[in-house]
Formats: sequence, structure tokens, C-alpha cells
Amino acid sequence: MKKIISLFALMVTSLSFAQVSVGSTISNSGWTFGGYAGLGTGSGGTSLYITPRVGYKISPDFEMGLSGNLTWYNATYYKSTMIGVGPFANYYFGRSAYLSGNFQEYFISHTGNATNVKKNESVLYLGGGYMQRLGDRAYMQIGAMYNVLYDKEKSVFGSGFVPQVGIVFGL
Repeated sequence: MKKIISLFALMVTSLSFAQVSVGSTISNSGWTFGGYAGLGTGSGGTSLYITPRVGYKISPDFEMGLSGNLTWYNATYYKSTMIGVGPFANYYFGRSAYLSGNFQEYFISHTGNATNVKKNESVLYLGGGYMQRLGDRAYMQIGAMYNVLYDKEKSVFGSGFVPQVGIVFGL
């Protein structure tokens, strides 16, 4: 398990620094690109999480855009796929901190031994975090979001809290 985590961390770090040079060639057009990704194993299953995003700087400190989400989980007796899409807005404080809002509409499919669930769920994540410069116009974002629409009785999510670590190019 430690070898898999170490290998994944090395790959992400390598990709981050490899793409910093690509990010530095992005013109001052106002467009931003980035996202989050994750890979997990445990409890007899494997999960993959990918969240790409594209935004446009309305002003030097305010950005709006569209983000997507693909979460896939596969275990021996259970499979799950969640696809989400929606708008986001970020406000930046001196390129060292940010506040964020993100609405997502999720399309969810769960199958297991005795279950077959297909449903939609709306979420509204509000939060923020810290930013670290990686290169010319490339930043790592480390933060947390909370789904203010979270309902423990109705939600397929285990919690309303979501930690985040990602990279953004073009800021």
C-alpha cells in the first residue's frame, strides 16, 4: 500500500512540475485550467476521483467557470459511478488565499448485491484555502469545502466536508 501511495505521489509531483512549464506559456488571455485528482484503495475496492475545471478571470482577483467531476468506485460486491457538472466562482486574496463556491449536479449510479440505485443529487460547496506558487502563473491550492445542502438522511455522500488539493494554471 505504501509503495502505491509513494508511486502515485511521485507521478503527481512529476506531472505538476512537468506542466508548470506548459502553464507558463499560457497567454494573458484570462483563461484558467486545473483540477483535482485522487486514487484510493482499501476495504476491498479501488476508487478514482477526477475533477477538471476551466475558468475565466473576470478581474485579477475574481474567477468564474465550469467544473466537472467523475468519481468511480469498484469493489467485489459493489460498484459506483458519480458524474457531476456545474459552475464555480473563486475570489483570490493576494495569490496566497482564496474563497470558493461550487454548485454541482451529480448523476449517481450504485449497484451491489441487493441494490441498484440511480438518482441525482445537488450540492453547493462553499469554502476556501491556501495557495502556493509553483511557477509562472501556476499554483497549488490546498483547502476545504462544505456542502451546505448536505442532508445526512438523503445524501449518498458520507459527509458534507471535502478536503481539496489541486493545481491551477493561468492565474
